[in-house]
Amino acid sequence: MIDISDLYVAFGGLTALNRINVKLDAPVVGVIGPNGAGKTTFLNSLSGFVRPQSGRVVAFGTSLLDLPPHRRARWGLRRSFQKEQVVDEISVEDNIGVVLDPLGLSRGEREKALTAAFEFAGLSGLRKAKAAELNAFERRMTELARCVVGAPRVIMLDEPGAGFSQGEVSRLRDFILGIAAFNGAMTLLIDHDVDLIRTVCVNTMVLDFGILIAHDATEAVMADARVRAVYLGVEEAA
Repeated sequence: MIDISDLYVAFGGLTALNRINVKLDAPVVGVIGPNGAGKTTFLNSLSGFVRPQSGRVVAFGTSLLDLPPHRRARWGLRRSFQKEQVVDEISVEDNIGVVLDPLGLSRGEREKALTAAFEFAGLSGLRKAKAAELNAFERRMTELARCVVGAPRVIMLDEPGAGFSQGEVSRLRDFILGIAAFNGAMTLLIDHDVDLIRTVCVNTMVLDFGILIAHDATEAVMADARVRAVYLGVEEAA
């Protein structure tokens, strides 16, 4: 469980997250809202790219905000970004294995973790390839394999499906749905693809201007009149 209380982030006079209080306990949780709602700031606060002015985030008994960013990564916090972060000059294996370097694994443990991640992400045939040779979807899957390799506890994905074909999004959907069974991690997913959110997220939280306006089972959230107005652009009939 991730227990978030009184999470507040402001940039100058702009309130990006306004006293967020929520308990997240589903294997896959959607984080949705219109542009500028605070979704990426929410992930940035958990991962350490942004320092909240107040609040607590307790994930599986650990106070994340008390840890510097590098220790959050060692603890098991992983994330992807809207623009994938893949290094062209090194191999796919090195791009994925870098997150294992600080964990003190034996050679055998490292090899087992890497092999499992490659198989799970469907990248086994590209293990020794240079990242510069990959297409856009393979680059995204390389980043996602880096998120799941080893023993992460929380994985945060920021619009992983943007710009991909229906078939590629279907492969991505299967990947996200399989994460909990693969390594037991909780996944937080930001995406504007309503179908993707509906099919992979057990629960969904909704932000609007930094305010949490809903958190419930995904279908209940999608049927909520306020959510439909601010996120789906659907106004209820009078």
